[in-house]
Amino acid sequence: MKPIRIVTPPLGANVYLILDEKIALIDTGGDSAFLIKALQRFINPKDLDYIFLTHSHFDHAMAVPDMKKFGCKVVMHSIEFDLLRRGLTTLGYVYYFEPDIFVRGGETFELGEIRLEVIHTPGHTAGSVCYYEPDKKWLFSGDTVFKYGFGRYDFPSGNPYDLLKSLELLASLDVECLYPGHEDVVEGNAKNYILKNLEVLRSVI
Repeated sequence: MKPIRIVTPPLGANVYLILDEKIALIDTGGDSAFLIKALQRFINPKDLDYIFLTHSHFDHAMAVPDMKKFGCKVVMHSIEFDLLRRGLTTLGYVYYFEPDIFVRGGETFELGEIRLEVIHTPGHTAGSVCYYEPDKKWLFSGDTVFKYGFGRYDFPSGNPYDLLKSLELLASLDVECLYPGHEDVVEGNAKNYILKNLEVLRSVI
């Protein structure tokens, strides 16, 4: 089953619900009441096993504290947690949580038929990660790369040269479906979009 996309307020961030033997979310958005209501169309939120965070900006992670009350495990890069703890990624919003599982890149999570590989992709933030499903050729890219464009690198801990290296890494993967943190999903030949965005980034830095 393909991931279920939920577009969340306040900035239209994409949250993805993965239904397998284990149930997982990629990011949470910034409005927990909205997310819980949306999830209830598909699952009991108490059945959620994992939240995999791409990064900790408010529009992707501010709903985490309320979602943790359902007992799921939150997965986050250790660098990103340090940024959150220091208030460098909250962008003026007030929220805090502690992850249950720290990653640094290279880890694999088995959800059933679906397995997610963690890829550290700094640039938008220093602790940003993407999640790759190698058999299905899915890439959950957060705010690292979109259908048309790439993430801003002018936020605290962002870096254009780190982002360039991250896009080069992602461009080396076999990606059919791109599930970004904003904008439309790409289903089919998604690698071509990553390559085009990589060329644009190279031209502007």
